[in-house]
Amino acid sequence: MPITFNDDRPYPQRTGKLPERVEQVNAEWLTRLLQNRYPGLVIENMEVVKLINTHTTKMRLALDFNQVGRDAGIPRQVCVKANWTGDFRNVDITALEARFYYFVRDSLNVPAPACYYADWDPEDGQGVVVMEDLQLQGGEFGQSLQHTGVDGVARALEGLARLHGAWWASPRLDSQAWLPTSMQTPVDSDQLEIMWGYAQKNMADPAFQKVISKWVLDDPQRFLRAYKALNRFEQSQTGPRCIVHGDCHLGNSYRRTDGERIWLDWQLVRKGRPWRDLTYFMIGSLTIEERRQSERALHKHYRDALVATGAQGVAPLEEIFENYRRWIIYGQQAWIANMDHWGQNGIPMNQRFFTAGEDLETLKALES
Repeated sequence: MPITFNDDRPYPQRTGKLPERVEQVNAEWLTRLLQNRYPGLVIENMEVVKLINTHTTKMRLALDFNQVGRDAGIPRQVCVKANWTGDFRNVDITALEARFYYFVRDSLNVPAPACYYADWDPEDGQGVVVMEDLQLQGGEFGQSLQHTGVDGVARALEGLARLHGAWWASPRLDSQAWLPTSMQTPVDSDQLEIMWGYAQKNMADPAFQKVISKWVLDDPQRFLRAYKALNRFEQSQTGPRCIVHGDCHLGNSYRRTDGERIWLDWQLVRKGRPWRDLTYFMIGSLTIEERRQSERALHKHYRDALVATGAQGVAPLEEIFENYRRWIIYGQQAWIANMDHWGQNGIPMNQRFFTAGEDLETLKALES
């Protein structure tokens, strides 16, 4: 599947491509990279504290800088993120994340880690971000099944409302040509087809079969058609757009010591409508009973927080609910293709999303 990239570079003076393999990452290369933003900076010693390879690469590094580097304010320990796994080279997720940190992170009060350098190769979609090492901050990384309760979800929704309200219906949002539109890029609209091989592996697992809706197992092609229906539904909407994280489950978050939840993995960041984030986060973060008892109240809490940012033309609650019940299938298709060795336990998440789909008649809404 061919993909296209904007022909832009944040640092045109950089020559050569970003590394494709982790073995190419050393102090000399990182020095040359950072000098594009911090002339005269030298890394005198580099130690790999930890290397994490899942579907992308996170490398925690301890760096000894010369005086220029110390004066630049880069902490001694940082986290470098890129794609050095050898997988998923047909999508531009790391380049997109680097663009987010370069163009958006410091322009808005968004709940995201501090970034010291971001760069990408427009030709092949490789990107690299040098950010704060959250492991040192004393907070807590999220896991998909971390229990935060209804109150914890409500507070996190306030942060999402702040993100969504920042460029709500703003010309600045529309001017970001690099930013894909939700469900109008193959990574969204064809996501289930791209990941179908993984979904088939899980659907053959008896443990998954216990939590996945019977109609999916009976007719997998109906599942593909229903997901396409979400795509058509979203493209038919005309409400205000905003910045959307695109993948906001608890496993992509970090809770600071003051309780603020910040969001990691901005690899599916979009301009779109906020119901994608609202649905994916709420259903994935609440137990089935918590969701059943509190989802309507949480919709109101989120809407009030979004309106408080100054957002105009926010949908009424019934319209939010109609979007919410349809967007459940996005979480279903995302988690049915999740492999546990990527670091998140998929069976309970599938149970939450498929139960929600049955409770709220997602298939009926999409096929109507």
